[in-house]
Amino acid sequence: MRESKSIWMNGELVKWSEAKIHVLTHAFHYATAVFEGIRCFSTEEGPAVFRLPEHINRFFDSMTIYMMEAPYSYDEICKAVKETVAANELKECYIRPIAYYSYGEMGLNPLPNKVRLAIAAWEWPTYLGDTAERQGLKCIVSSWRRIHTSSLPPQAKATANYANSALAKIEALKGGYDEAIMLNMESMVSEGTAENIFRIKDGILSTPPATSGVLRGITRDTIITAAQDLGIEFRRNEISREELYTSDELFLTGTAAGVSPIREVDGRKIGKSPGEWPISSRLRDTYVNMVHGRISKYRSWLDYL
Repeated sequence: MRESKSIWMNGELVKWSEAKIHVLTHAFHYATAVFEGIRCFSTEEGPAVFRLPEHINRFFDSMTIYMMEAPYSYDEICKAVKETVAANELKECYIRPIAYYSYGEMGLNPLPNKVRLAIAAWEWPTYLGDTAERQGLKCIVSSWRRIHTSSLPPQAKATANYANSALAKIEALKGGYDEAIMLNMESMVSEGTAENIFRIKDGILSTPPATSGVLRGITRDTIITAAQDLGIEFRRNEISREELYTSDELFLTGTAAGVSPIREVDGRKIGKSPGEWPISSRLRDTYVNMVHGRISKYRSWLDYL
């Protein structure tokens, strides 16, 4: 990790090395925390945070689901995000706001403990590796199933959910793969370990619906909007495991991952020609131009520092 100078914690900036919590913090023991992943990009008009309102709205939704009383207002958190990036003098970075039940009472009930909030920002250029966009990802369908809505709420971006993802990620890496694709309890495709998934077949773009157990990704929504604006036919529909194998193109999306094509799933090559993903590449290029402020239509999605 590339350390920055400071982290915003509970209303003030502190040195990176001094941003600490007590070892008996409730969230550390019981995964009672929610977070966001946001990016800031360089543009001709300076650094800009991409789709900040949508991220903070989802952050508040996650807190609501976990019955957290937000310690700061929407406007205060948006301002703090930009202050954190500016204080660290970052032109491009990944931003991590996190709200958590703090130190106080132990035991499963988190409600007696105060909700605390921190925001960190650091340089994180590639999540899935330097070659992901050029060579595509080698994926495996995980033996671990995506959490079911009757067990944990997938629409909350909660730390608890990512223990499920971490097991799938470990399995993939130990097996020599770049990433895992997770099925839901009905054996239909849900998402990657930290990304949404898109399929292209006969020129039609599709992605699993929210009912498949996916997190409604901000990048997912960005790609859906871009596809519709580009005249690409789009559908939300369930995708079976075997339909992954017969795809013309597959790609993953996420704030950390960007738009990353998939070259292989369970040993099956994806695409008619190695390294050629025409629709995926078109959408990826559009996304890159969006976040860097090169398309006037989408500049309203940028919050300049």
